[in-house]
Amino acid sequence: MKKTSLLLLLACVFMIPGAHSSEKPAMYKVKKLQGSMKIDASWNKAQWKKVKEIPIENFMGQIPAFQPRVVAKMMYDSRNIYMIYKVEDRHVRIQNTKFNSPVSTDACVEFFFAPDKDWPLRYFNIEINAGGTALMAYHKDGKRTNVTEADFNVAEVAHTLPKKLDQEISEPVTWFLEFKMPLSLLAKYGNYTQPEKGVKWKANFYKTSSRSTNPHYITWSVVQNPVPQFHLPQYFGTLMFK
Repeated sequence: MKKTSLLLLLACVFMIPGAHSSEKPAMYKVKKLQGSMKIDASWNKAQWKKVKEIPIENFMGQIPAFQPRVVAKMMYDSRNIYMIYKVEDRHVRIQNTKFNSPVSTDACVEFFFAPDKDWPLRYFNIEINAGGTALMAYHKDGKRTNVTEADFNVAEVAHTLPKKLDQEISEPVTWFLEFKMPLSLLAKYGNYTQPEKGVKWKANFYKTSSRSTNPHYITWSVVQNPVPQFHLPQYFGTLMFK
């Protein structure tokens, strides 16, 4: 092999992000909820106790001075999806209180998901700051449609921090956020495959706080992009309903 060819090969192996990555595609098995559940942001209630955690631990961009520890859990039934987040945080900012405002600038957890198994690049994003203010939109073939507040009101959101903070919480704080999302809401904006045993959706889970004094961008499924960007459905992991 010529020297120049060898150098090109080495460059491909060692310089291209992910070229030799051993990362396994993210996969999460979603347990079915039996019975009903009160949405109250209680991490330790009986219904969540035996549900496996989703680790949100892959940092994008510059690694922050303080690294939040974030885990989530997810369940479903025939009419709803359920999620709860636990965030061990610092430098918590909550400024946005209006629906569909830029909540990702605050301490914020996010769920991006493609619920139509035949169209994995068409997706919803739900972003909710630590004070419970949400943003939701549907993305289809490059076009974004914002969900209206009236439609979103069928969802239930519970949180443990105040709706707004006058200043950041700089000291360590653990906060929780839980929500219940009726599938009927999805049907108003796009198609979805009914969750049931064996069905797969594509999705990713995130934590961010882009305008705090400790900005960060964290993912569940690894996103191989040189700058922080969550709107890349080609990097979504897989949800398999049990």
